[in-house]
Amino acid sequence: MGRFENKSVVITGGSTGIGFATAQSLISEGARILITGRTQSSLDEAASRLGGDAIAVLSDAGSLRDIETLAERAKSAFGTVDGLFVNAGVNGFAPFGETTEELFDELMNINAKGPYFTVQRLAPLLSEGSGVVITTSIANVLGLPTLSAYAAAKAATRSMVRSLARELLPGGVRVNAVSPGAIDSGILQKSMPDHIAKQAQAQMAADNPMGRLGTADEVARAVTYLLFDASYTTGAELTVDGGGSQL
Repeated sequence: MGRFENKSVVITGGSTGIGFATAQSLISEGARILITGRTQSSLDEAASRLGGDAIAVLSDAGSLRDIETLAERAKSAFGTVDGLFVNAGVNGFAPFGETTEELFDELMNINAKGPYFTVQRLAPLLSEGSGVVITTSIANVLGLPTLSAYAAAKAATRSMVRSLARELLPGGVRVNAVSPGAIDSGILQKSMPDHIAKQAQAQMAADNPMGRLGTADEVARAVTYLLFDASYTTGAELTVDGGGSQL
């Protein structure tokens, strides 16, 4: 019997990268998983790789209607939820003077509004002793060029982790954040041409104290810890960045 046998976990943004790695890890230890994504082809591929224990739901993290549908699907599939990993998000690069209203709204809608209402709509399903993990970013504590709107959205998310942790505590629910740094998760390839993404990755690895990028699996282990093992931790942010924001 796996360590997470009979545990039910919802992972938004679970079809690729950190979300997918977390789903793989939890399924390998017996958990029942529901993942979401915005692209049907990626969802289909992820579901095939994860096997029959995974449920894949097409869902836009920035759509309140989709979030409400997700909550209904989770309730019908699981009844109650033991872990919620709010991981769906988008990146966006633009110098401050060139950041458009459209980009700003997209980043805030998906990276801040989405997590807030995802937790709100799924909170009634969370069992006593369950854990919520929200993906933030080291950008919320660093002044990084071309990431001002993205960083602001992630800083908002970091703040709401504290507030939600306080409000959900009476129900025995813990809320924490995982803060990835330079991770080889595939997100850069989605937001820029491949050759530029490779150059950016090489520069990030050279600048990192550990001299390398982290892996999605390394972040997944931190997420699993916060979901199930960190029984006396709530409102916290666990940084997984090779020391990039600390050293």
